[in-house]
Amino acid sequence: MILTVTMNPSIDISYPLDELKIDTVNRVGDVTKTAGGKGLNVTRVLSEFGESVVATGLVGGKLGEFLVENIDDKVRKHFFSIQGETRNCIAILHGDNQTEILEKGPEVLEQEGKDFLTHFKHLLDTVEVVAISGSLPAGLPVDYYANLVELANQAGKPIVLDCSGAALRAVLESPHKPTVIKPNNEELSQLLGKEVSKDLDELKEVLQAPLFAGIDWIIVSLGANGAFAKHGDTFYKVDIPKIQVVNPVGSGDSTVAGIASGLCHRESDDELLIKANVLGMLNAQEKMTGHINVNNYDALYQRLTVRKV
Repeated sequence: MILTVTMNPSIDISYPLDELKIDTVNRVGDVTKTAGGKGLNVTRVLSEFGESVVATGLVGGKLGEFLVENIDDKVRKHFFSIQGETRNCIAILHGDNQTEILEKGPEVLEQEGKDFLTHFKHLLDTVEVVAISGSLPAGLPVDYYANLVELANQAGKPIVLDCSGAALRAVLESPHKPTVIKPNNEELSQLLGKEVSKDLDELKEVLQAPLFAGIDWIIVSLGANGAFAKHGDTFYKVDIPKIQVVNPVGSGDSTVAGIASGLCHRESDDELLIKANVLGMLNAQEKMTGHINVNNYDALYQRLTVRKV
């Protein structure tokens, strides 16, 4: 069983338009509303891949109820209710462009944050792996994820952490380390305060920086160039084939799903890295974010290679 954590979920609303007209009325016919947030993308992919998954996080109000109701019934749902209302996030798809309007979301009360830690601790007894994804809502301290990581470590559960900015830095600077982090080049550059290229020698040097000490796995997405990874003292380059990309949004979340699955099944380094990247690529081949076609998994799996560098 894999536990996914989404602290700031949303109702993702998609408005497809031939053209976005400014300062006038735009009428939309084909509207989709889905349970959104990075952690719920991970949840959907894991469920579609056949994994047993339980989803948690913070939800509130009527929108929170709608969100929970619109998660696949194969997923066990153990969300924690708060007073604030779950947010909406709107994507306007116009021509080849995508304009997003993202609500900030609710402000979590201090006691609600403390109570969720207890809720999370109880869930750890029923799972093998934890995947924590996305931003923190207002009201929670910047080091809140470090508290979740500490509890998971105490329970002996591997943790995949996919966040960025101050929340990620707070975890890296704390004594409580996740098992896996998955930064991209931009996030590495932000963390280190300098531009980080996709050069393998530079990446190898960067991932040995003191900031990353104690992290078992660091997996860096390189987009169409595959991925670069450090596991312990070993470095890997994942080479991927060229595919037709339909929608890359959510591919990083799908990769997290693959990492969590690999950890859950105690797979070899090569198997984990290939699975993670295949799931990311399968998401990119689908129109809907956070979805995969498992029928294409085996054929694509055979086309990826992992080499030590």
